[in-house]
Amino acid sequence: MQDLIARLMAEGLTEQQAYKAIEIIKNFTKEKFPLFSGPIDKLFDKYAPKTEDDFMP
Repeated sequence: MQDLIARLMAEGLTEQQAYKAIEIIKNFTKEKFPLFSGPIDKLFDKYAPKTEDDFMP
């Protein structure tokens, strides 16, 4: 996934825009292939940017 993010950034997108583009692709794919929405979520979530857990709410 980082390769794809890097390629999108090389084409002129910011990192946030690149992640948003991938999110759009994920949602489009799920819409077109609803039978595979579970595996698609797992695939994309595995490579999603990690947010650090804050120990204070």
